[in-house]
Amino acid sequence: MRHPALGNRLRDELSPYLLQHAHNPVDWYPWGEAAFARARAEDKPIFLSIGYATCHWCHVMERESFEDPALAALLNAAFVNIKVDREERPDVDRIYMSFVQATSGHGGWPLSIWLTPTLRPFVGGTYFPPAPRHGQLGLRQVIEQVQRAWREQRSQLEASAAFVLGELSRYASAEADAGPLDEALLHGGLQALAASYDPQAAGFGAGPKFPRPANLELLARGFARTGDERLAQMLLATLRAMAQGGLYDHLGGGFHRYAVDRFWQVPHFEKMLYDQAQLVRCYLVGAQLTGDAALAQVARETLAYVQRELTDAATGACYSAEDADSVPAAGGRAREGAYYIWRADELSALLGADAAAFGAHYGVTAAGNADDPHGELTGHNVLHERQAVATTAAQLGTTPADLQATLARGRERLLAARALRPRPLRDDKVLCGWNGLMVSALARAASGLGSEPALRAAERAATFIAEVLWQPAEGLLHRRYRAGVAGCTAQLEDYVFAAEGLLELYQSSLELRWLQLAETLSERAIALFFDPAAGGFFSSVEGDPALLLRLKDDHDGAEPAGSSVACLVLLRLHALLDRPAWRDCAERSLRYFAGQLREVPGALPLLLVALDTLLHPPATVVLVGERAEPELQALLAVVRAGWRPNTELLLANEALRAAYGHRLPHVAAMQRLGGRPAAYVCHDHRCEAPTADPQTLASLLGAPLRLGPQAAP
Repeated sequence: MRHPALGNRLRDELSPYLLQHAHNPVDWYPWGEAAFARARAEDKPIFLSIGYATCHWCHVMERESFEDPALAALLNAAFVNIKVDREERPDVDRIYMSFVQATSGHGGWPLSIWLTPTLRPFVGGTYFPPAPRHGQLGLRQVIEQVQRAWREQRSQLEASAAFVLGELSRYASAEADAGPLDEALLHGGLQALAASYDPQAAGFGAGPKFPRPANLELLARGFARTGDERLAQMLLATLRAMAQGGLYDHLGGGFHRYAVDRFWQVPHFEKMLYDQAQLVRCYLVGAQLTGDAALAQVARETLAYVQRELTDAATGACYSAEDADSVPAAGGRAREGAYYIWRADELSALLGADAAAFGAHYGVTAAGNADDPHGELTGHNVLHERQAVATTAAQLGTTPADLQATLARGRERLLAARALRPRPLRDDKVLCGWNGLMVSALARAASGLGSEPALRAAERAATFIAEVLWQPAEGLLHRRYRAGVAGCTAQLEDYVFAAEGLLELYQSSLELRWLQLAETLSERAIALFFDPAAGGFFSSVEGDPALLLRLKDDHDGAEPAGSSVACLVLLRLHALLDRPAWRDCAERSLRYFAGQLREVPGALPLLLVALDTLLHPPATVVLVGERAEPELQALLAVVRAGWRPNTELLLANEALRAAYGHRLPHVAAMQRLGGRPAAYVCHDHRCEAPTADPQTLASLLGAPLRLGPQAAP
């Protein structure tokens, strides 16, 4: 073991999470053969601890246990200790999270698992306090129990581990469901979602409240397909509740991870890139559906936050996250939310005469409004809009315009004051898949908001993927980039999230290179991850001897499942580029999950969106001409006017004819009309008569979907 002053074996890693633990007295190893070989040579169990850099309870367990020399000595004597950053190695995390969920019924981070020297898990949990607390075993007790069981009941432990692993393997290799892929599955998914809706506070479930953008995407698509306004009302009410609550950062923009309460008031304060990207897309849909400028403003402010705080100025690539914890301005240990919360007397001193009106609108109380279960926020306030500006203005006897000016002035002062506080840690690693999600959001904002800066930002991030993370000679992506070094084997999600982002960027910019790279990454995703025997996509690549299982991601959670996005991307590319084998691949993947869609319809809402796309193929609008032509721009404006879900856009210019003319003869045959740019509206490669007239094109497309701006349940 290294001397503590020199750090442990994590000292030379690039992951910010691993580096956080590089000076623990625990003799940590990174995941790899050096640790495995030692465990085999000494015939010792492995203690595997999995987390990520902005995980609050990971910080707590480190502070309480991994920095404790006595507990570290116990761990070092009994086990070979391994640290894993789940964001770098989701393949490792997925295997052992599946074990913990299967054996305990719950999961989360930090993930704490004990393995045999052959990497088979036999005991697992999440956060353990150092000593027993509130009926929970302490880490010291767990260490002693694992040691005793390893000495006295090793054969039973190994047999149990083999059994559970066998069950997980059987589940992972199950054959495709024989049931139909039909509207009944879509209906069941929407019914399940509606049944879990909270009509009082919006969102789903009773609390804690998670954004789960995949739910919102399914609601939007369900409304588009059925016209059932209740689905749109659930979507809009949830968007507004999140934006008005403490989940949203009313000073700096962007969303926190989740709310610990039912009413979206008190958040868990970390900010993740994937949340910002997915929620921007949802708010853009809400804005286009209603014309509500407030929803569009949330999208703009969230993108501004990402560009300001989570984007590398030199490259345009986006960082991963900001921590929930930071050191209070007065000093001391890092605490959750310290950067974001306010005492009433602080606000009074900073806002002066504006404090009463500001506090009335944002729910500020002298005792504090942040009632968290652990007491770290006691006496402080989380800003949240208690009601509409007009309501607060009426209560205060002022006009909404005057109150808006007061609130804007107050937010500006508080943002300046907050900037003087110690900032939370920023996880500055660049992840390919998460950047793909952000490229998608930026590209949609460029089209939906007419934002040229968003388009430029999308192009910069996409260029980073194309030139730094993509290795064309090997046909492989790198997952992670940090400190000038690209590495980590890319997963399914990296390929398909990036492909989707590039596809969205093509739809926005109409630059052919983005469509071509989206197609290339999709080809590689099929080659590396598709299961030709049973259907479906594995989440990780084949051939890593340290991975006991190749699993198929079957849950759209905080991040969408790679399987869901893969199916969507393949179906969309088929609509554009006539790839029937890709449609078949998507259909086989959907069929693989059909049983789960039937039995647990709430597990994969985004896969249900893909099913909707399979059953109702996208319309494709082909524009013939060059983008810079004003007449083509007029046609393009019609396509982008309002929300038109399940509609794809293809520019048949000279570049596309040269690249795809031999594969798309029907597109190559499309001509201008009287020398003017023309539009062809096609359904499953059957096209209406072309038009050069924007009004005629609008008639062919039909009116975009729209609700009144005040639609609510």
